[in-house]
Amino acid sequence: MRRRVMVLGGVGLGVTVAAAFGGSRWMRRAPPLPPTLAPMEIGAFDALAAPLPPPGGPLDVFHLGHSLVGRDMPAFLAQLGGHAHASQLGWGTPLRAHWEDRIEIAGFHEENAHDAFLPAREALASGAFGAMVLTEMVEIRDAIRWHGSAHYLAAWARQARLANPGVRVFLYETWHRLDDAEGWLERIDADLSRYWVDALLRGAAAEGAGGPIHLIPGGQALARVARAAEAGQIPGLHGREGLFARTPEAEVDKIHLNDLGHYLVALVHYATIYQRSPEGLPARLLRADGMPVDFGETGQALQPVIWQAVKEAPYTGITA
Repeated sequence: MRRRVMVLGGVGLGVTVAAAFGGSRWMRRAPPLPPTLAPMEIGAFDALAAPLPPPGGPLDVFHLGHSLVGRDMPAFLAQLGGHAHASQLGWGTPLRAHWEDRIEIAGFHEENAHDAFLPAREALASGAFGAMVLTEMVEIRDAIRWHGSAHYLAAWARQARLANPGVRVFLYETWHRLDDAEGWLERIDADLSRYWVDALLRGAAAEGAGGPIHLIPGGQALARVARAAEAGQIPGLHGREGLFARTPEAEVDKIHLNDLGHYLVALVHYATIYQRSPEGLPARLLRADGMPVDFGETGQALQPVIWQAVKEAPYTGITA
């Protein structure tokens, strides 16, 4: 029997507590957390983040997230992995707001008006998922500062493990705006340790996640592909902007990906979840709306670059 994967998180547009949820009063009104199953000392983090055995077959995937998850990436991933998928999406949603049922998720009705929608609470309560991938909102430092990211990362992991103690839990590393003042590549390099590993993974371990949480290195792979493209090593792709969507005014969207970018991220998820090289996977797929898209030689050239990025990223759970 196939098992399922759940992906949870917020939208790819950062929000602050004061702007979105009424300031400090909102921060004091969290609901009860699920009981801690196995509290983790932060010193035991490295042992807990040890490699996982490869899955024995296809894993049905549930995505709960935002525009850096979207509809097309899960559809691409499902075709690559040969599994079923479902999702719940929203706009500007940190993990804490997903946790608090009383807080309205912006864009909930618009983003979930599709056949693959499934409510997240219902999905978790079923205990049917073999893995869960959580996605935090961006700006990631705002999420950490204002929204208790590590706390709620651990809470969601514990909630899933109440129904299925053997569930695999992943954190999907995303990215920030192309025009970030610190530099786009520079921040992806620096943020891996200071935010994704130290603040989130280690922080959730200290909170007591009931087991390990591993990393899906989306930002790392995106940066590696961008560098390779800008060095002339990816046919048909000449720079980072070629991975990003266009606005209605034909300008580069500074954070949302185009079809090729979604394909890249689907390959990263495939390589991490299934612990397999994506080399040789199809480069012609269907988008969520059923429209075919062919990435051709460019898509095939991404595959070994992505596999190298995933193998070199820390805490992915991949066996050496």
